[in-house]
Amino acid sequence: MRFYLPKTPNIIRRFFSNYIWRFSLDTKEIYLTFDDGPAEEITEFVLNELKKYNAKATFFCIGKNIQQHPEIFKKIKINGHTIGNHTQQHLNGWKTVKNTYIENVLECEQSITNILDKNQKLETRRPATKLFRPPYGKIKKNQTIALLKKGYKIIMWDVLSADFDEKICKEKCLQNVLENTQNGSIIVFHDSKKAAEKLKFALPIVLAEFTSQGFVFKAI
Repeated sequence: MRFYLPKTPNIIRRFFSNYIWRFSLDTKEIYLTFDDGPAEEITEFVLNELKKYNAKATFFCIGKNIQQHPEIFKKIKINGHTIGNHTQQHLNGWKTVKNTYIENVLECEQSITNILDKNQKLETRRPATKLFRPPYGKIKKNQTIALLKKGYKIIMWDVLSADFDEKICKEKCLQNVLENTQNGSIIVFHDSKKAAEKLKFALPIVLAEFTSQGFVFKAI
């Protein structure tokens, strides 16, 4: 049985303080993030929904998916969103030795820059800040230290939609977000085929509801 917490406890955020879990509680800003893309149809659905609300977001992309869908990947950047690294092959850090893991992150970085550097005329230049999210949220201490030394900021979350979980309904996915989001929250969705049904249900409602409350959706 899969176990997750829709709201990351304060004690975990304090214990792993070298990760970024959320942003300022003082402003009505929300940070939507999308993991595992780009993917056919679903990433473009996300981009279209974000555009309706002039919302910006951060996409943590898998390198092999970037290589398979370069045109969709370019649309993310062209639409003004931020790109993050999610490893080349979606590796579980707890099950991977440090050197292999770091090499896989760097391979993903190369997949990202290969596309962006070739398309500078489209204003898709590589980002100044390197963002990384470990797949499954699982990363070892030695992997963390190595990535921080390479200039990465490790972005976690404080709200997990659980759109990946086949055992919950789409209404529960939506509830996870609506009940736990606050000022500065980093929310995790997935622009993947596995999560598509729940994402397509929840994301439009989340965008409409929090916009009506005066929140602004920003990229990291």
